[in-house]
Amino acid sequence: MSEITIDVFRGEEGEGSIESYNLELDEGMVLLDCIHRIQYEQEADLSNRWNCKAGKCGSCSAEINGKPRLMCMTRMNDLIEETPEGTNITVRPMKTFPHIKDLVTDVSWNYEMAEKVVPIKGPEETDWVFSQFEAKRAQEFRMCIECFICQDTCHVLREYDKFDDFGGPRTMVRLANFEMHPMDQEDRVPEIKNDFGIGYCNITKCCTDVCPAGINITDNAIIPLKERVVDRYYDPVKMIWRKITRQKVRY
Repeated sequence: MSEITIDVFRGEEGEGSIESYNLELDEGMVLLDCIHRIQYEQEADLSNRWNCKAGKCGSCSAEINGKPRLMCMTRMNDLIEETPEGTNITVRPMKTFPHIKDLVTDVSWNYEMAEKVVPIKGPEETDWVFSQFEAKRAQEFRMCIECFICQDTCHVLREYDKFDDFGGPRTMVRLANFEMHPMDQEDRVPEIKNDFGIGYCNITKCCTDVCPAGINITDNAIIPLKERVVDRYYDPVKMIWRKITRQKVRY
């Protein structure tokens, strides 16, 4: 065993300070183990969320050394190696969402956005038939564990506070999951443009870089949705063709 010092944000509703904790480190520990040890041995009222401890529930999201990550998937050996000598490992709550207490934030806005997305509308007969290639295209999006780390990282939400105008990358993944389903018949393009504000994303790929599930959010979800918006609103050839063929679409 070795001793380590971890700096943890303590406070409520955005007010608080960093507190330092010394603890014994066992082999194979992850950061969540350390937070639990602090709770058990030193601070019983230290608040944090967790559930599965297997990287599948998305509950234990936090900003570790300034980077949004899952505490249960962050190994202490790796964390010690990346932390500059002479400094402590720092754990803070996600910055983008309203702070509740210690490492806990209010992520309910994300569920409000999810409720606004129109679900799949397929044929009334449930014997849907489609190829494995078509199924695989949308399968990636179902890997999302709703940790909201991508939302926390997105500068449109984090820095510019565009919660009323932009749904964020997690919402775009949800939209892509439905939009790219081979049997889906719903038209969500006007909502993608107007209600969820996909134009605010400038494809920096910051959300893709931090996704613990490895979803290629930018290339496979956001860009294809942007292309659908461009086809509907900005492509002059397609606009002329719709007039010639008298195709009616929603705007």
